[in-house]
Amino acid sequence: MTLITDLQDAAAFCARQAEADFIAVDTEFIRDTTYWPRLCLIQIAGPKEAAAIDPLADGMDLAPVWALFDKPDLLKVFHAARQDLEIFFHQAGRLPHPLFDTQVAAMVCGFGDQVGYEKLANRLAGARIDKSVRFADWAHRPLGKKQLDYALSDVTHLRVIYTKLRKKLAGSGREGWLEQEMAVLLDPATYALQPEDAWKRLKSRSRDRRYLAILRGLAAWREREAQRRDVPRNRILRDEQIYDVASVAPQTAEELARGRGISADFARGKIGQAILEVVADSLALPEEELPPAPPREQPLEAGPVVDLLKVLLKQNCERHGVAQKLVANASDLEALAAGDAETRERLLHGWRGEIFGQDATALMTGRLVLTGDGKGGLETFEIEALD
Repeated sequence: MTLITDLQDAAAFCARQAEADFIAVDTEFIRDTTYWPRLCLIQIAGPKEAAAIDPLADGMDLAPVWALFDKPDLLKVFHAARQDLEIFFHQAGRLPHPLFDTQVAAMVCGFGDQVGYEKLANRLAGARIDKSVRFADWAHRPLGKKQLDYALSDVTHLRVIYTKLRKKLAGSGREGWLEQEMAVLLDPATYALQPEDAWKRLKSRSRDRRYLAILRGLAAWREREAQRRDVPRNRILRDEQIYDVASVAPQTAEELARGRGISADFARGKIGQAILEVVADSLALPEEELPPAPPREQPLEAGPVVDLLKVLLKQNCERHGVAQKLVANASDLEALAAGDAETRERLLHGWRGEIFGQDATALMTGRLVLTGDGKGGLETFEIEALD
């Protein structure tokens, strides 16, 4: 049985997998024309069998799947789980637990930054993935044999990948590192889509708080409208149009129609009037309700500090055999150099603090120095060691 289209078969399959120690899980979905991802397939592999459950089949109910995911003594193994978890959270209202993400585990084990499933399958399972149907229309029925083979390969090889990574983690004593990362993935707040926070995804360096208020209002309105209509955000209003409207702050349909890609009919229509209302409300906000201005551009003198932090991060990650991006990215280092308290706290917390955060703080405060080792490499010394 490779494709399950009947509820009774789905329930029987899930009941059999409930007896296992772990299951491997993946999904196929599309979201090109919708706001919410459309779940098209759920692939599950237990120790002895694997199948794809068709959520689009007539009469299909995913209750057996949600019940399987709820079992606290059954480990759910994913690769790059975040998008899958987001779908499950918004469809079922809860998250599969406990969880093991092989992409994160591979980064902890030193396989590089955001290592792909194909690479892991090749290195750990000796498998080659045929990706020719990766971008197929997964909502189209019937599904072809090649599609099903590809979909199931995403969980059958995952069983081997998980087993080998688990051994590597046990040997390195880093299970606790992975548990900290899984706690973030299992936090419902990770998947909460708050329209009021949508503006933070937009790229703007402006420090004009009134402009930012309009930007925030427009982004929140667009998010709610996209969710309500279940269409992509840019079908409502493109990012560049939001920037334009926030800059001009139009107060009439005629002024709004001067923006790029906005016709007179659009400006006078229902959406145009909604945009003008958002602008008017944002302009009327009292000073204390305006969003805070972003921090100023990183001062030039902080540049060398960021460069030193990059070197330290590279050196420490290589020494510990862990992917750099799992510890910190370029934005984190810039924020750390600029004195951002939230970033500093995060990098000092848990295992990140042990392998990088504490050394980074010591470097910035002059208690740690980087020096050449005379062999083309680098060494670090506590400043007291030089006295």
